[in-house]
Amino acid sequence: MGRHSAVKSGETRALEGARVLVTRSPDRAAPLVAALREAGAEPLLLPLIDFERARDQHSLEVALDALRAGAYDWLVVSSITTVRALKEKAAERRMELKELIPDSVMVATIGPSSRRVLEAEGIRVDLAPEDVQSAAGLVDVWPTGFVSVLLPQADIAGAVLAAGIEAKGAVVQTVTAYHTVDYPADPECRLAAALLSANGWQAGTALGAPELSPAAAKAELSSGRLHAVVAASPSAARRIHAALAPLEDCRFIAIGRSTAAEAAALGLPVAATAKEPTPAGIVAALRTVFASERNES
Repeated sequence: MGRHSAVKSGETRALEGARVLVTRSPDRAAPLVAALREAGAEPLLLPLIDFERARDQHSLEVALDALRAGAYDWLVVSSITTVRALKEKAAERRMELKELIPDSVMVATIGPSSRRVLEAEGIRVDLAPEDVQSAAGLVDVWPTGFVSVLLPQADIAGAVLAAGIEAKGAVVQTVTAYHTVDYPADPECRLAAALLSANGWQAGTALGAPELSPAAAKAELSSGRLHAVVAASPSAARRIHAALAPLEDCRFIAIGRSTAAEAAALGLPVAATAKEPTPAGIVAALRTVFASERNES
């Protein structure tokens, strides 16, 4: 399937014949793998990023003790991995995740995937952006006024979210909930709590999708047998650049504007940016790319 080869049209098998590289670990890739297969694509895995527990467990414990005691007005959950980290801490205390969060605390998140996971865990989501599903999008809809906010996040999280909320009058307490590392993580430190979701997915295997090494993925790319690669974060874009660049005819699909911006800064052409950070949003972005190329050919 060359760059301008036809991909079958139609909603159900729109990506027939496309080989799509997913840069997630097997236990986090299942929903996207299933969506790609339903659309007719062949998903392959190149795990580049993994997650470990926060090095500073004391600070995280103190913040969660304060949360449970009602010291915060808001809890902001910026990723599914944050949910995983919090669920692991709840399990250590022999409680469910929802028991960490008092009814008085409002919960905000960024995207529909995080919202669905939280709701599947029995947690009410009070605020989430509908248009721009990103840190900047949440800042846009954040109410003005003095409130106290707990923001557990990755060690490499940018300042956009915390600074934006603070600019609207909030006092934000950030705490590192997990660390982003090269795959695979140290087995003794790896964040591995299983998550519920509305469609029943939990941590597990990605439905048997082949897992490639960076060298094998590079060989597939060089032979023209990879048609797209999906990056879910700026750190994934950086790792894709380091492991695979130049991408030749392989289309780079970004999840989120920050990922697209990082790819562009690295010199990776961005074929499309998913409008929603969900499997359906990613498949839609791929459909748009291939449909456009089909029309040009």
